[in-house]
Amino acid sequence: MTGDHASEMSRTSARRGGPEVVIRREREDDLPTVRRVHAAAFAAEPRVADLTDVLRSAPAPLEPLSLVAVVDGEVVGHVLLSAGRLDAPRRIVDVLVLSPLGVLPDFQHLGIGTRLVSRALAEADESGAPLLFLEGSPDYYGKRGFKRADEFGFRAPSLRIPAPAFQVAPLSAYEPWMTGTLVYSDPFWAMDCVGLRDPADLADGDGADAAPADGAAEQEAAR
Repeated sequence: MTGDHASEMSRTSARRGGPEVVIRREREDDLPTVRRVHAAAFAAEPRVADLTDVLRSAPAPLEPLSLVAVVDGEVVGHVLLSAGRLDAPRRIVDVLVLSPLGVLPDFQHLGIGTRLVSRALAEADESGAPLLFLEGSPDYYGKRGFKRADEFGFRAPSLRIPAPAFQVAPLSAYEPWMTGTLVYSDPFWAMDCVGLRDPADLADGDGADAAPADGAAEQEAAR
């Protein structure tokens, strides 16, 4: 998704005395840099950069929303929202999934991930989608507007997703009848980017910081 209008941009200091950060829509000429951001942020998970490319171009009922964080003209962070489906009792509901969220290692712990998540929530709400789901650290995302999805009656798309890591942000269009199972789009399955494969990843209690959907976001300071 592209765009560079003033209404699509926000500027803020990452912290007092820190760099000015611009959050804006991704542009076509950002794509190589965004790929490098995820390659660096997910050095142990090279699939994530590939997943980003595939999700961006895959046919979907909702247009993907892709945002970048820019410091001194350099893209240093990225977040992607792509379409999923909720298999609700009344009907299939089109929803959004946040994955991935990545920040260059040299720019982590400055709150850039937090600002990307905040902007993603606002834009998801403006899009009319009723729900935004993710896999990730409940400690990180719980401070940024997300709640355990099972507490709203949602079922994870895989048993390999620890319950605390399966999270949701209900948006303005959400209605209480919207319960059921989240169904990821095909690229998540085709690229094996769902849940946890290694039981050792659960050692920290929820294993969320090993999930591809979370990755570098967990490395961001909780600011």
